[in-house]
Amino acid sequence: MSYGSYPKYINVAEKRAKAEKKIKQLRKKNPDLRPIILEGQALARTWWGKAWNKNLKSYADYSNRIGRGSSYVRHGAVLDLQITPGTIKALVQGSRSKPYDVLIHIDKMKEQNWQTIKKECQSRLSSLPDLLAGKLPKDLQEIFMVQGKGLFPTPTEISFDCSCPDWASMCKHIAATLYGVGARLDEDPSLFFTLRQAVLNDLVSEAVQGKMTSILKAEKTKGNKVIADDQLADLFGISMDTFDLATTVKEETKRRRSATQKNPEESMQMVPQDNLQGQPTAIALVAHCIDASETTLSIKDLQEATGFPARKLYSILTRLKQQGRVLNLAHGFYSRTSS
Repeated sequence: MSYGSYPKYINVAEKRAKAEKKIKQLRKKNPDLRPIILEGQALARTWWGKAWNKNLKSYADYSNRIGRGSSYVRHGAVLDLQITPGTIKALVQGSRSKPYDVLIHIDKMKEQNWQTIKKECQSRLSSLPDLLAGKLPKDLQEIFMVQGKGLFPTPTEISFDCSCPDWASMCKHIAATLYGVGARLDEDPSLFFTLRQAVLNDLVSEAVQGKMTSILKAEKTKGNKVIADDQLADLFGISMDTFDLATTVKEETKRRRSATQKNPEESMQMVPQDNLQGQPTAIALVAHCIDASETTLSIKDLQEATGFPARKLYSILTRLKQQGRVLNLAHGFYSRTSS
């Protein structure tokens, strides 16, 4: 209903209630719905979310248009937002009952830019947790944000479409979706690298490779290749006491035992992927040892190189095998997947 030539005014509370009702309806058919729900009025809270929005507003093509979507995000109009490699799909509630479909494509990061970023990270990035938390040196933040050469996409690398009748090059629903990405990165910064089709762990391996190589050489010269915990703490920027995969595996195996009596194969599985997500440094170390070796390594070799117990190594190697990063040539013997 409209009054004269003007649509009926709907206040903020009514808009939010309408969005919440629609989300409940959609969830009946799609339980994987991922709406954008802000905490407070800020469009983004973390470095990654703020940096995403800042990059969009830094371009003249977007600066005058992106703001059209801010109220939509704040009112909960982005009912669903999914990020996959190079693609953003969203459902955005507009004036009509049926939400609009938004599709945004982001080009893969240019190889030259990615190689430059990895090189810059080598001497500045201390750990993966710091990267995801946005705890970056100021000069590295500036490198990430350089227009056309940093991590973030330029307007020429972004294409979009919306099912709404608005003929503007960037409608409110597209703008709301782009802001929604910033909010989603607050929740999971690693999605940025998924979107840009860049391997997040490459930044860590590049950053620690130099230090790790020197430590391994130093220990080998001493005739003892076991890396001390204090050296690993210096290498990765965290205490080795913060993760113990052996304990994690033991607890997880015990928990599963009663639930897997009917399926012997399942009882052989190690810790699932999300149980290992807090442990990127140990995994990176084992992966590097295998990648750096020209020959097949045994569990004993890896124990000597890392100082990790066999149980912890088997847990890490199971994860690496699932990712296709190592080959299990025989029981207890491993090699890299490419020559």
